[in-house]
Amino acid sequence: MNRLLAALTCIVAFGATGVGAQSVAPSKDIAAVLASPTRTPANRARDRYRHPAQTLAFFGVKPTQTIVEFLPAGGWYAEILAPLVKGRGHYVALVPTAQAERTRSAFAAKTAEYGVTQIATIDFKTGASSIPAGSADVLLTFRNVHNLLMQDDPAVAGRVFKAFYAALKPGGVLGVVDHRLPEEMDTAREKTSGYIKRSTVVRLAQEAGFALAAESRINANPKDTHDHPEGVWTLPPSYRLKDVDRAKYAAIGESDRFTLRFVKAR
Repeated sequence: MNRLLAALTCIVAFGATGVGAQSVAPSKDIAAVLASPTRTPANRARDRYRHPAQTLAFFGVKPTQTIVEFLPAGGWYAEILAPLVKGRGHYVALVPTAQAERTRSAFAAKTAEYGVTQIATIDFKTGASSIPAGSADVLLTFRNVHNLLMQDDPAVAGRVFKAFYAALKPGGVLGVVDHRLPEEMDTAREKTSGYIKRSTVVRLAQEAGFALAAESRINANPKDTHDHPEGVWTLPPSYRLKDVDRAKYAAIGESDRFTLRFVKAR
């Protein structure tokens, strides 16, 4: 375990750049959860693309916090976050109302590993959320902001970011990872490709009241050209083109991503 932690620390030391950048070593708690045999082998295999130890350390995640994850989907990060806070903090999944029961059932099936979890809801039409205002220490969203931008209603993303702001305590952290669309590319591609501009996320967060505290290249992938036939879903793990040029896309790996940490003003 000590060798693992040391290796992760070295990786983090070279990952942070930009506004308020700093090197943050993963905690022993995070390293222990990542090494747990309860993790799904298929999920563990993707650590080399998603860098969970470094990412969570960069966001300042601790096992005693109340952590909200927006749209956990298949539960890749939930499999790490819920056990991390089990018995010490609180894990809350924030989903649209229509997904609440499905998410609740999925988490109930993993109570032994996850402990007590909460399912909160958000209405995309109004931005209303069932999370008590000012109750969360950290709110995390991994590769989900592009889904908000692809909604028919262009105001959805702004409403959701305002709900994020309301949910957090003063000084609370909003952590965002998403597929990077280079700034020089056509912004219209945000509606179809799954890639979004860093500047778009910064704007949404700042309009909601957040300040950009730091950013990192932990999840960057310089091999990604951002111009694939089926957008980000051309790459692994989706491989939307199936066997067409599969080796080419496998060599690229998962998408180029930005990692941004925002703070709610005190």
